[in-house]
Amino acid sequence: MERDEKKIQLPDMTPLLSWYEKNKRNLPWRHTRDPYRIWVSEIMLQQTRVEAVIPYYERFLARLPDVAALANCPEEELMKLWEGLGYYSRVRNMQKAAKCVMQDHGGEFPHTYEEIRALCGIGDYTAGAISSFAFDVPAPAVDGNVMRVVARLCAYGEDVLSPAARRTVTEAVRAAQPKDRAADFNQAMIELGAIVCLPNGVPKCGECPLRDACLAHAEGCEALLPVRKKAAPRKITPKTVLILREGERVALRRRPDTGLLAGLFEPLSLEGHLRVEDVRAWLGECGIEPLYLTPLESAKHIFTHLEWHMVGFEVILREGDGEKIANIPPNGAENPLFFAPREEIDKHYAIPGAYRAYRPYM
Repeated sequence: MERDEKKIQLPDMTPLLSWYEKNKRNLPWRHTRDPYRIWVSEIMLQQTRVEAVIPYYERFLARLPDVAALANCPEEELMKLWEGLGYYSRVRNMQKAAKCVMQDHGGEFPHTYEEIRALCGIGDYTAGAISSFAFDVPAPAVDGNVMRVVARLCAYGEDVLSPAARRTVTEAVRAAQPKDRAADFNQAMIELGAIVCLPNGVPKCGECPLRDACLAHAEGCEALLPVRKKAAPRKITPKTVLILREGERVALRRRPDTGLLAGLFEPLSLEGHLRVEDVRAWLGECGIEPLYLTPLESAKHIFTHLEWHMVGFEVILREGDGEKIANIPPNGAENPLFFAPREEIDKHYAIPGAYRAYRPYM
């Protein structure tokens, strides 16, 4: 039977709220109604597992407990606090939004969906989450978990990555949301998708409070939903990472202020996959003969539309060679190399997680 894909209707969701009360996870951001703390958690949870976020969340709030602290935090310290979470533009946007709250809202986080949505870096989902979790505003909070739950409940076969599907699901959630329990309803929908209605074709239907009302389960097609249009293949970029050490100092450079990983610090990287003899030749062109040149493990890092495939080398320089190489801008980089004491790197310099495999050598 064909369904009208322009409008879908959720079943009776009462069992979901009872299930949530008994099964919700004990997470630190669920013990607060402070919109600032909820906001921090929501931005951190984008693209990062819950278990991994908790220590970052606690460390971040210990240093920046309120909007004013975030607004006034020096950029390099802010990047260091965010180090390891990736997507650094998000925390930059958070600071822009915090400054707006201080300047335009007298330092008080706005209470309405519309005002929250207007802040830099906050989209429909995050505005719905903050406004409902902090203030019980009846606004939908539709993330990937909720899209998956609704697609299965309603056997919705459209591409859930399309704007039309997002609008359709959002309106269905809005219509089903109890006006007096917006926070619990949104949290319950997200929780169901996170721990029961799992992605990649493996939902735990036997544990689902809505199983009897789920059309996909009734039709036996839950493993086929949601439908996602296949993404374009990522561009693969080969790189050679050189950990240049002079004594107890390691070479770094600051990435450009715009673009991928803007403003963060990284070791020297060269285009392509170089062999030992290629690295020796490159160093020779710089007037350098290293004391030691040791191959390191290969590594891969996946960005949204890009993959870095890396090979690495540890290069031990002779005393004084650091000055020679620091004056040579690699690959047309805007910022020159400099050498930082190893014990200072962990304290002061935000290194992207893309270089995680090479951090032990730094």
